[in-house]
Amino acid sequence: MGDLFWNKVAGAVLAILLIILGLRTFGEGLFGHEELDPETLAYPIDLSVLDVAGASEEEEEGPVDYGALLAAADVSAGARVANRCASCHTFEEGGADGTGPHLWGVVGRQVAAVDGFNYSSAMEEYGSGGTAWMFENLDNFLANPRGYINGTAMSFAGLRDQEDRMNLIAYMRTLSNDPAPLPEPLPEEEPAEEVAGDEIVDAEVETDINSPSEAVAETNELDQEDAVLENADEDAAQDETSPEDEASEEPNEG
Repeated sequence: MGDLFWNKVAGAVLAILLIILGLRTFGEGLFGHEELDPETLAYPIDLSVLDVAGASEEEEEGPVDYGALLAAADVSAGARVANRCASCHTFEEGGADGTGPHLWGVVGRQVAAVDGFNYSSAMEEYGSGGTAWMFENLDNFLANPRGYINGTAMSFAGLRDQEDRMNLIAYMRTLSNDPAPLPEPLPEEEPAEEVAGDEIVDAEVETDINSPSEAVAETNELDQEDAVLENADEDAAQDETSPEDEASEEPNEG
């Protein structure tokens, strides 16, 4: 094949590229689009409301009831979850450190306190104030290790399922000769609004029951007032005498 053939191939490739670019330019010209501005829309959108709504949903979640969750946790299921960590940690008493420190007695133990283990600077900084591993920070750390302690050397991605985390923490709590006490469950809130609503309903029912007798009493009072007014009008009419009647009663002085 001569140079003419390759020139044709190159020309065809260039022609295809030019067609593609031309179609793109033509399409943008025909169906041009602009960045949407909330202020210029027919129905303006307040984007800040969406952010506030998301924040309010997070606020409404409320505190985690670790007392109730851990009391209902399955320790044996937690032991099975711990098998995922066995390649880096040991769980038995006196176990050696591996890629991570041993986890015997970890619940209630000060962070970064295992002698001889080379912790990351981020973990040492987290535990520098005497912070201990307890239920809440263990839960947060196990859910997202690197998100909770930025810079940790722990490569585990985390446990997304809350039930798995609670089961694992309940299991690790048993890895001690003196297990840390479980937290008390959060007190149940009294349904104050429901009670107030019931009282309103009861008051309305009582009003409905008593309303017929009250209406009858009001009607009787009105009837009595009308009778008194009628009697007063009749007495006034009798007392008044027209001028013609008075003239007829006067004696003639003829």
